[in-house]
Amino acid sequence: MPTMADVARSAGVSVATVSHVLNGTRPVLPHTRQAVLDAVDALGYTPNTLARSLVTARTRSIGLAVSAISNPYFTEILQGVEAAALDAGYSLLIADPHDDPEHELKAVQLLHERRVDGVIVAPSAQPHDLVAYLGRHGVPTVLLDRVVTTGGDAAQGGFDQVCAENADPVARLVTHLAGLGHRRIGLVAGLPGLSTTSERISGYHQGLTAAGLGHTHDLVVSGSSESAGAERATADLLSRADPPTALVTANNAMTIGALRALRRLGLTVPDDIALCCFDDFAWADLFSPRLTAIAQPSREIGAEAVRVLLDRLAAPDRPARTLRLPCAFVHRSSCGCPEEAGGAEGPSPAEAGGRTEPSALSEKGTAS
Repeated sequence: MPTMADVARSAGVSVATVSHVLNGTRPVLPHTRQAVLDAVDALGYTPNTLARSLVTARTRSIGLAVSAISNPYFTEILQGVEAAALDAGYSLLIADPHDDPEHELKAVQLLHERRVDGVIVAPSAQPHDLVAYLGRHGVPTVLLDRVVTTGGDAAQGGFDQVCAENADPVARLVTHLAGLGHRRIGLVAGLPGLSTTSERISGYHQGLTAAGLGHTHDLVVSGSSESAGAERATADLLSRADPPTALVTANNAMTIGALRALRRLGLTVPDDIALCCFDDFAWADLFSPRLTAIAQPSREIGAEAVRVLLDRLAAPDRPARTLRLPCAFVHRSSCGCPEEAGGAEGPSPAEAGGRTEPSALSEKGTAS
């Protein structure tokens, strides 16, 4: 089996230069780099990752803990993480925490014990033990999709965070429905305790205020971020004496549950009730009517989380930061608009006229 020394002799360079080329630890002249790579190909050299990790204390691996099995949204994020990690020469170890705090802690512990260089985690609604463990052991961490805050400070405990905008896109859905004449707009919200849930509820109220409508707390129900919960919540909401004429669902799983409830009740969209949803998904435009939705940049969120983690590994003392990526308003017909109105528009907190393009990624830096 060829060694690094064999590659160095073949390329006419030092072993240190071969190491710099393969590990990216120092710039190398282009023609020298190409000579090394040609020698690697000709000899069939394979780097000894285990031996290298013993020397550098790095395994060039990233741990990812997201509930990808049960949530299609996280499946797309996983694809973004995997592509960016492989691009950077990192392998990926994946664990599914099932959105359960106890399971979440065990999953991250196992990843840490396998000596990953850092972890990317979508925290549960009760991440206290997780945050304590990561902080106690100094694990380089990026919190994904859901932010963790204490006393209003983002990037709790020095953790970087990457997520989508939540409040303004939901406000956009509400003001759009209000602009179509709806005065009672319901919200099927997510699991209590998640930052995405509280932010989307806040956006719902912002939208009502922007539209000049009163805050009707009786029209906000919890679908627990899953299909069955949303089905029950939607049925309960529509059984009330003065039900909503329009509905906003706060994630893709709950959209499916709400549609099941509407079908069971014999109601059609948008003739009997208008429907808009947070989270676009692959088959949203195959429904009849096609679903008006907020589309999150799922794969880019995953890729950005990898880039932020690599920045953290390169500069461990840099201030923690929270990055929010913009969403897009995908205008179809479930809101009651004509089919030909379809198209994607940029984010806006209110239906104030005119179309805007998605804004640049926003960054908030906070000291740990």
